[in-house]
Amino acid sequence: MESYMFNDDKNLPSRKYVLIMPARDEENRIQQTLDCIANQSIFPVEFIVVNDGSSDRTGEIADTYAKKFPWINVVHLSNRGERKVGGGVINAFYAGYKALKTSDYNYICKIDADVTFLPNYFEDIMKKMEEDSELGGASGKGFNPANNKLYQERIIDEMVAGQVNFWRRECWEMIGGFVQEVMWDGIVFHRAQMFGWKTKSFSDENLQIIHHRLMGSSHKSIFHGRLRWGQGQWFMGTHPLYIIASGIFRMRERPYIIGGFLIIAGYFIGMIKGLPRYNDPKFRKNLHEWQLKRLGLGLLAPKE
Repeated sequence: MESYMFNDDKNLPSRKYVLIMPARDEENRIQQTLDCIANQSIFPVEFIVVNDGSSDRTGEIADTYAKKFPWINVVHLSNRGERKVGGGVINAFYAGYKALKTSDYNYICKIDADVTFLPNYFEDIMKKMEEDSELGGASGKGFNPANNKLYQERIIDEMVAGQVNFWRRECWEMIGGFVQEVMWDGIVFHRAQMFGWKTKSFSDENLQIIHHRLMGSSHKSIFHGRLRWGQGQWFMGTHPLYIIASGIFRMRERPYIIGGFLIIAGYFIGMIKGLPRYNDPKFRKNLHEWQLKRLGLGLLAPKE
């Protein structure tokens, strides 16, 4: 295995990628994710693990792997007292980004510390990017194991899975990277499309992402996570009609009925409280246009 391929032949594509993995109190899951990366057919040029103030053995486990693999580095952050999802995760990501020693890479990926996938995952994703020069961000689909089954974590095909958020460097830098808020993964793919890039999550068995924590949950409970999801949609600027339709759709997923209801409730709680919103009128206009078209209500989309 190599940290990259095709470096010497200028006629062949460069497959240099960096990974940044925020991790907080993940001692029960991080080892399987680290093993997964260590078994990839193409190693990353650099893999930064950000121990985000863990109170368990997360940092110790990461340090053990850094001693084995020269392309793994660990950043240890102080404990800020609580787990802060969304903005906290992206704050940790940027601590890792600033710690990168290399500037020679073509792709950048934010990865969670509770996922596993096949050994060819990153090689296959880069092949997808090579096949379409307009593809700015890509991933497989996420699946959650429970009751000896895999349950798909439904995301639209244009969205890049937040658990393994893989981007062409040119695209990621053009759109300004990640917003440090809960709905960062929704904002980044919409911004990419605003700048003319394609984004996609592929329904491909070879690109399945096994997510060992239920999507949209939190350290407190799945119910708290669903409320937070709705408030994140409020922050992003989602249209009220779209959040209602989305919440009804999510009622078919665990936790059934109540989960979708809490997403809707979280959004309107954010509205009533006057919580902050992503302050980009052009982005919100484009988002509403896209959402209303998906609902078959394109005639209601904002006009120029």
